[in-house]
Amino acid sequence: MGLRFRVTLPIPGMPRRTIDIAFTRARVAVFVDGCFWHVCPEHRTSPAANAEWWATKLAKNQARDTATNEHLSGLGWTVIRIWEHEDPETAAKFILTAVKPNSI
Repeated sequence: MGLRFRVTLPIPGMPRRTIDIAFTRARVAVFVDGCFWHVCPEHRTSPAANAEWWATKLAKNQARDTATNEHLSGLGWTVIRIWEHEDPETAAKFILTAVKPNSI
C-alpha cells in the first residue's frame, strides 16, 4: 500500500519493549498478538501441566499489553492490536484507515 514503517521500534520510556510495526509519522503502533501468548478470547487454551504458573504468566502478559497501550496512548500514539488469526488484508485495510484516515 506504499506506507513507510519501522519494525521492532523501541518504545520510549519502556526498556525491553518494542512496537511490532510502527508508522512513526502518523504515530500508529501495531502489535500482532499471538493467540496463546496474549490470551485470545476465541482461541485461548490453558495448559494442563503447570497450570497455575501458566495462568500467572499469561495474566502478566495481558497486564504488560495494557500498560504498553496506556503508555503509548499517553504519548499520543494510536495503538492497534491484531490477532495472529485475523485476515491479513482486512487487518491491512484497518491499519491504513488509522495511518491515512481519508484514504478509504
